[in-house]
Amino acid sequence: MKYARYILLIVLLALLIGGAYWARGKSRDEVCSEVKVEIENNEGVNFVTPAYVIDELEKKHIVVKNMPVWQINVEEIEKVLSQSQYIETVDCMFVNGGCLKIKVSQIVPVMRVFDGDKSYYVNKQGKRMDAVAECSMDVPVVQGHFTKRFTPQRLLPLVQYVESDSALKALVTMYCIKDTNNIILVPSIEGHVINIGNCSDFESKFKKLKLFYNKVMPVKGWMYYDTISVKWDYQVVATRRDKLVEVQRVYDPNEDELPDDPGTMRVSSDSKAPINKMTPEKTSSKPLTSTPAATNGENKEDVKKPPEQQPPKEPHKEKEKPKEKPKETPKEKPKETPKKKST
Repeated sequence: MKYARYILLIVLLALLIGGAYWARGKSRDEVCSEVKVEIENNEGVNFVTPAYVIDELEKKHIVVKNMPVWQINVEEIEKVLSQSQYIETVDCMFVNGGCLKIKVSQIVPVMRVFDGDKSYYVNKQGKRMDAVAECSMDVPVVQGHFTKRFTPQRLLPLVQYVESDSALKALVTMYCIKDTNNIILVPSIEGHVINIGNCSDFESKFKKLKLFYNKVMPVKGWMYYDTISVKWDYQVVATRRDKLVEVQRVYDPNEDELPDDPGTMRVSSDSKAPINKMTPEKTSSKPLTSTPAATNGENKEDVKKPPEQQPPKEPHKEKEKPKEKPKETPKEKPKETPKKKST
């Protein structure tokens, strides 16, 4: 009985080894009869098709169909297809009947970057895809230049946090990257921008922003500030907007018409309006007085012009006497001859 068990184990081992050699020999004779491509996330925009996958393999001179199975390198196929900017993941395997099955997942962009005259999409892993007119997707927009040190992946936590909050998602319309410490958010509320600083501790920064919106903006007005900065700890710094201050000029009824003078001057809101210098006036002998309309009911004051400068006098010259004209002699009239009378 004990020997029977050993004999049974030896027979099973022999069958296993023989089956492996038989399967190997059969697989060497088997050829790839079909290539089946499956696109997993093909909802919405389809920029990866089965024809595109086959075309990418042909560009790399990889022939699959009607080739022996043992000569097909599945790992090489996955590596080649992963290099495509439109493909995110690839999985290849052989199924029954010599069919090669390729599962492809097209890239899922999370934001669109505008860098000068270039535009591209970026996924969660930081893989870039050129933006084309045929593939337009509704994702957050970022304007700025990324480098090897400051990659788009560093901005992804901030973008994902904003997208997860319904209120912030409706508020933020665009991200402007000036540098690593000055990330500007363009809100849907017209009139100001938000400087969030860098990508660290953005949760507390948005809490300060919400508190500022609830407590300060309803009192000051939504057009009072042009920049709200939450980049520093425990404080919110808001910059007031520059505005146009109207400057009045005294009206002179005796003044001739001059070219139009803009009656406004751009000054900071926290400084006093400067005095508008009058345009040079023509000299006149009459004194100028401010009218009630120009002074808004204030006391009238005579405004005297500076004395007119007289031109320097020329040295006195004696007048020359006019030359006497020579007297003309009267011309003598010719003598008339007496006419004879007829008889």
